[in-house]
Order: sequence, then C-alpha cells, then structure tokens
Amino acid sequence: MMIRMIMVTISLGILGVTMGSFAGAQVWRLRARQLQEDKKAGEKVDGKELKKLTPLTKKKLTKDRSLCLECGHELRWYDLLPLVSWLTLRGRCRYCKKFIGWTELLLEIGLGLLFSLSLMFWLGDITQTWQVVSLSIWLTGLTLLAILFVYDLRWQLLPDIINVPFIILGAMFAAVQLSLSSDITAHAWSLAGSLAILSGVYALLYLFSYIRYGEERTWVGFGDVKLCLGLALFLGDWLLAFATLFAANFIGTLLVLPPMLMGKLKANARIAFGPLLIVGFLVAWFCRQAIFDWCYFFI
Repeated sequence: MMIRMIMVTISLGILGVTMGSFAGAQVWRLRARQLQEDKKAGEKVDGKELKKLTPLTKKKLTKDRSLCLECGHELRWYDLLPLVSWLTLRGRCRYCKKFIGWTELLLEIGLGLLFSLSLMFWLGDITQTWQVVSLSIWLTGLTLLAILFVYDLRWQLLPDIINVPFIILGAMFAAVQLSLSSDITAHAWSLAGSLAILSGVYALLYLFSYIRYGEERTWVGFGDVKLCLGLALFLGDWLLAFATLFAANFIGTLLVLPPMLMGKLKANARIAFGPLLIVGFLVAWFCRQAIFDWCYFFI
C-alpha cells in the first residue's frame, strides 16, 4: 500500500510538472490576445511587446505550435519536455541561444510540488470515487491559479477567461464537498461564511472605492473580487477564508513595508494583490488541519 501511494504521488508530481509547462505556454498566448483586443479597443499598448507575441495568435488552435518568443522558431517536441528541456539547455533557446527566463521552470517545479503535496495533505479517503473527482477538480483549479498568479504578477490583471472557469470549478468542488458532508446544514453555513468573509469583503471594498474615487482608483480590482469568489468556494469554511485573508495581507505588508519605509514605493502605488491572495489561499489550504486543531483547542 505504501509503495502504491509513493508511486501515485510521484505520478501526480510528473503530471504537475507537465501542467506547469502548459500553464507557462498559456500565459503568453493570453497576453498576445489581450494586447490585440486592447489595440482594437483603441487602448495604448506596447508595440514592441505586441510584435513579439503576435506570432502566437496567427495559427488556428489545431495547428498551434509553441514558438521561441525571441527568434520565432517553431519548437519541436524535444524542446518542450517539461523540466528536462529547460535544464539541458540551461534555460536557453536551442536555436537563437537567448535566455527564455525563469517563469517556465518555476511554474513546472511549483505545480509539480503542489500536485504531490495535494495528495499528501488530502483529508478524504482517496480510494472513494467522489474523493478522486474532488482531487481532480482541485488539481485543475491549481493549474488555473498558476496562470492567474503569473499573469497578475506581470501585468496586474486577472483575465476573465481564466477567472470564470476557476469560479465554475470552485462551485463544482463546493457541491461535491457539500454532498459528502455528514452535516450538510453546518457545511452550508460555513460555506456561506467563507463567501461572505473572502469575496464579500473584497466586493464591499471594491464598490465603496468605486463609488467614492472612480474605476481607476479602486482599492482592489474587480478581478480580485472574482478570484476571491473562486477561492472561497474551494475553501468552503469561514475559518480558512479568514486565514487566507489574514495570510495574504500579512505577507503583503511584509513585502510592501520595507520599500515604502525606504521611499522606493509610494503609498498610493498599485500592486498586484492576486498573487498574495493565491499564496494566502494555499497556506490556509495546506495548513487547514492545523488551523482547525488550533481553533478547536481554544474554543
């Protein structure tokens, strides 16, 4: 049994690395399409970036192939082996020798670890069919979160094309967990609390600042509100929602306060809060048993 569990954990890790590679490719495709849409809408875009990424949108989905963003060379299958290709080529394009960046490698390693840890920290009986379904939904959600994390970190935007499917997955996950609960009423109230604490708080912050200062000066983006909705559905518990909120703001304070004190960051500067919410969410999720034990001990 132990050997089987180890093998499944390793297999999930490999799957996570593969999905990390997929997520990295989608980030650039999404950005290319976003730039094209912004240009059509008359918004100002970076011409150099648009020219660089436009080749990613020229082919139909069935004929779409990965390209080097520097030289435009179509990449072969042996250039796209998750983790292996980056390490053997030392992060450089095989054809133009230019460095491709760290994002792809970090995504592959990060999702590989998260997929494996998800099984190790799973509280349900993984031999049951609906638990397997729940785990599958969760892993798919992690992949979408990886895309949102990188996109918001780079361009301070949480695209609906990823955010909305994440919310749908969250609703599916919440429905399955609710059906498996031994106390459906209590679980439903806790889910409602999760939605109120996480998504509700950010919705109020957004509406208040929108009405008072206008769309360009809102305290949080509407994309953050939608992200919180998906996160709250996955958490399904008000304690975990509160822990997510606390962890995200605490980590954000630790990151922002030093440059503010040194005068390198203005008090009204806009920062990408989506990645902080995602990190806080993951901390709450993987530490959920410890959080429950700690709260029940004091209660």
